[in-house]
Amino acid sequence: MNNFFKFLPDGVSFESTEAAKSRLVYGPLCGVDDDGIKSAITPFLSGDIKVDKARYLTKPASREDLRSPVRNFFVKVEGRGIGSMADDPDGNIKVEMGLLWHKVTRAFPALGLEVEALNFVPVSGEKLELMKISVKNISAAPVMFIPTGVVPVFGRALSNKHDHEHVTALLNRVEQIPSGILVTPTMRFNEEGHRANNAVYYVLGIEADGRAPQGSFPTVESFLGEEGTWLRPFKVVLDDAPRQLNASERNGKEAVGAIRFLKAVLNPGEVKEYIIAVGICDNRASILKDFVSFNTHDKFQKAFEENQAFWSQKTSSILFDNGDANFSSWMRWVVLQPVLRRIFGCSFLPDHDYGKGGKGWRDIWQDLLSLILIEPETVRGQLLNNFAGVRIDGTNATIIGQKPGEFLADRNAITRVWMDHGVWPWVTTLLYIDQTGDVDFLFEELPFFSDPQMSRTLQKDEDWTPASGHELKDKQGQVYQGTVLEHLLIQNLVQFFNVGEHNIIRLESADWNDGLDMAFKRGESVAFMAFYGGNLLAMADLLEKIAKRDGGARQVKIAKELLFLTDTLSAPVNYNSVEEKQKRLFDEYCSLVQPALSGVRIDVDAHALAEDLRKKGTWIKSKIRAQESISCEDAGEKFSWFNGYYDNNGERVEGKKEGNVRMTLTGQVFPIMHGVATPQDTAEVVKSVRNFLKDKNLGGFRLNTDFGVPHYLAMGRAFGFAFGTKENGAVFSHMAVMYAYALYKQGFAREGHEVLHSLYEMGTHPSRAKIYPGLPEYFDIDGRGMYHFLTGSASWYILTLLTMVYGVRGDLGDLVLSPKLMREEFSSLGEARVACFFAGRHITVTYANPSKLDAGAYRIEKVLANGAEIAVDRKNPCEVVLKRAFLSGTKGDMDIRVTLA
Repeated sequence: MNNFFKFLPDGVSFESTEAAKSRLVYGPLCGVDDDGIKSAITPFLSGDIKVDKARYLTKPASREDLRSPVRNFFVKVEGRGIGSMADDPDGNIKVEMGLLWHKVTRAFPALGLEVEALNFVPVSGEKLELMKISVKNISAAPVMFIPTGVVPVFGRALSNKHDHEHVTALLNRVEQIPSGILVTPTMRFNEEGHRANNAVYYVLGIEADGRAPQGSFPTVESFLGEEGTWLRPFKVVLDDAPRQLNASERNGKEAVGAIRFLKAVLNPGEVKEYIIAVGICDNRASILKDFVSFNTHDKFQKAFEENQAFWSQKTSSILFDNGDANFSSWMRWVVLQPVLRRIFGCSFLPDHDYGKGGKGWRDIWQDLLSLILIEPETVRGQLLNNFAGVRIDGTNATIIGQKPGEFLADRNAITRVWMDHGVWPWVTTLLYIDQTGDVDFLFEELPFFSDPQMSRTLQKDEDWTPASGHELKDKQGQVYQGTVLEHLLIQNLVQFFNVGEHNIIRLESADWNDGLDMAFKRGESVAFMAFYGGNLLAMADLLEKIAKRDGGARQVKIAKELLFLTDTLSAPVNYNSVEEKQKRLFDEYCSLVQPALSGVRIDVDAHALAEDLRKKGTWIKSKIRAQESISCEDAGEKFSWFNGYYDNNGERVEGKKEGNVRMTLTGQVFPIMHGVATPQDTAEVVKSVRNFLKDKNLGGFRLNTDFGVPHYLAMGRAFGFAFGTKENGAVFSHMAVMYAYALYKQGFAREGHEVLHSLYEMGTHPSRAKIYPGLPEYFDIDGRGMYHFLTGSASWYILTLLTMVYGVRGDLGDLVLSPKLMREEFSSLGEARVACFFAGRHITVTYANPSKLDAGAYRIEKVLANGAEIAVDRKNPCEVVLKRAFLSGTKGDMDIRVTLA
């Protein structure tokens, strides 16, 4: 039983009395899209409220800022003291949280009062956060109190938290109105170019029975006074009544929405409610209109119920049931996480990797994995738009804009290229095609991205200007339109030739592990070379399937220059020659397509193209097997695994060095996932991972061993971090989940289950995890969940659980059932169930395993659809296929029951 939180009867909401023992625990609140309010909230109502990096309503909050008050509500009882919702814990705080709402209940026995704060963001589109305060008399006698609601208003950009913080306060124009305050800065301050400001920040309040507040204290100076603090405001301590400040007292000051409500008396058991709205609006006239939509008990309650219904529906798209109610509830939060990433990006919660907001290239492809599983028919347009960020040299724009198909260079204006970026679009596209059968998607056409960066950052187009636009042109000045398949081929074929001195793909600025960022000159990534090899083989398989579907012949239209990356145009390159590969890529291909290509397109036989891709993918597998095997002895026992990297000195990273075993999990995951490792190799890797990377105390699998150095400047910043944190040996959820996926894919179900279940156990540990339900980015050396909610690992966890563990997945649009559930994953009745969407309909798949056999020991005996036994195509004893035509030929929900024996 998890003592940190306990799920409530609805199967998704939870309560916690332990959360208030930490100032660093938080949850997210938000609306339905990425241009709405995004909030973080803690048991003490700390956190922040914002729309984007330019519009922070409250001061931006990083992790340690959570110790400082933000939202607050004071109740002062004459002669007894002051109660504050943001004050130090006294053991009388309970948190309840659901999808996506947050409630804190706090008792003040000395005051005879209990105060409850319920916060959420409406799903109806208004840019505001609502808070309802309920004050209850828990004593045996009447209690008179003075209530004050408080939200400080920052009202400017993230950068102004430090840069020009006081100067930008001088821009504030503050207005007091009967229900609260409005703050309208005169401009958006930016030394690169100031702009007029249209945003109005506001804090409004009202009693739930309709009575207006007594007044407001609109500035920090007028509320705190010289000697006050946020926990002991001067005006609360002294009971001073609010007044209307003149313009010189209000304007150019730090603002606060401190709303004084009327003095109230409650008899025993009575409750008084207050509603506070905190928002941002570009249309001043809409502010009161928005507020009126929520300014009574009934209106607030209606919006709250709509909020609950909306998010419940979102997280019900995939439901898992293995008899463990806590796991099923926990998974509802994991299913929510990709949606949160779509809305928040990577940067708008207190734990964050990136300080400037926005979404990255890797993020959009990984988050789409789960969205494809939930609603594949709805993501086609978004998937297509993403390909417009691919450059002709196989690199890509690194930041995705707000509009469809809008891409930007790196957020920090630094020319960089991540060598792994080319692998993810194929993974996501293949999943989409398998789930939908939409092979025509590969032949949709769209432009390539263009900017001054050329030849994977080794060259620059000095003639490029913003007026040139961000779409690649041909030599006639026309925008070149390439198929999705062309984009994918370029991303993967270019990397086959982009090798370093060991004939391994260059690491460039980093790979998936952003911390490996100091080996641009000589670094190489064996790990992701295995991934690219797997992609090339999978592309070959798909092209063969398409050709077979089309009667054995299929022509594929591609740019003429792309043939230089195949063996079909000129003399084949010697794959074993680093020099020939580099020459073919940079001296021949890149020089032909940059800054413009011919525009000539030719037809290529799909079989011939598939043969070329297969030849290259097979060469990669053989190369890694022959060159990158590591063997060492530790404590008298022999171990073997794969080397994952070469550093900037050209030296192999992994192995036993100066008595320390150096091993990375990344270096093992992709050779296993993509079939570089044989079954015997995989068994040896599993043994080595358990010995060197499994934390015997926490139970998780670390990203790497302790290299025993204070830094590793020939590899990257990661090794400057304390061991067990972030990219230096933390239990990194994303890589651990991909390790589990790889093991399941290669038939190592028991081993995959061990890894996948370890993350659930760590994330729900009653004393160590210290997070709300869900999967964090990583667990630190103490087992604490870090960087919660906004992690791509959630998409991979869903993908692995649904398509590998439950084995419910697509194959060119047909439904495959291939379970790998362990005996402990079945209920006491011997059943495991998943509900999801496939072929445009809701399906429920129930596996009945009455003998409680393990994966590998059972086979599929029979399949029933809506109670009737059906004929299926059997691929192997535990894998069957239901044709899409069968699924599409009936209407309504489908209940599929699979008997295992």
